[in-house]
Amino acid sequence: MTTLKPGVVLVDDHVLLRNGLASLIRGFGEYEVLFEACGGKDLIRQLQNSRLPDIILLDINMPDMDGYDTACWLRRNFPDIKVLALSMYDTDNAIVRMLKNGAKGYVLKDIDACVLKVALDSVLEKGFYYTDMVTGKLIHTISTLDDPEMRMRRLLALNERELEFMKLVCTEWTYKEIADRMYLSPRTIDGYRDALFEKLNVRTRVGLAMYAVRSGIVPID
Repeated sequence: MTTLKPGVVLVDDHVLLRNGLASLIRGFGEYEVLFEACGGKDLIRQLQNSRLPDIILLDINMPDMDGYDTACWLRRNFPDIKVLALSMYDTDNAIVRMLKNGAKGYVLKDIDACVLKVALDSVLEKGFYYTDMVTGKLIHTISTLDDPEMRMRRLLALNERELEFMKLVCTEWTYKEIADRMYLSPRTIDGYRDALFEKLNVRTRVGLAMYAVRSGIVPID
């Protein structure tokens, strides 16, 4: 009986890049590219007539249902499919939103082929892939959060306004927009941020957002 190779699907509206990635992944010899899609709606249509993939390599900026909405749809409808975000963007907002919407990893389009192979292997075997860009510090945050007692102690140390700030950190709003939303000065918001960095032992907005999601401050659904 032939063992099926792990299935990969590529979702990107740039045809040349998508085709190049497909050839590259086939060249690894360990994965089967099931199909390619030009956007979220095209992906949904093709999933109805295909073997379900193990991994979906998902671009963010697409005109026909972008990567954020597509990742969210996949999380709700096919939670066992692992999403690896592949993007040109390395901003906190893009990373936070994709991880919050269910992506198991986030890599940039200018990575080397060997790094892509490592990312695919890691998502398949471990269930996630975090680069130094997303974490160093984030991995430490997640491992710390796995201790329920430590997590509870830190949550109890947060006041109501800090919890409100944590929820807003998981949005696309800038710190200035969060300040306006909370009717506070940007300097006060900077104070909240720095205090939470210290209390929760994180160093980035990504770390704060992941803490909020993992601790249930911001529900995943």
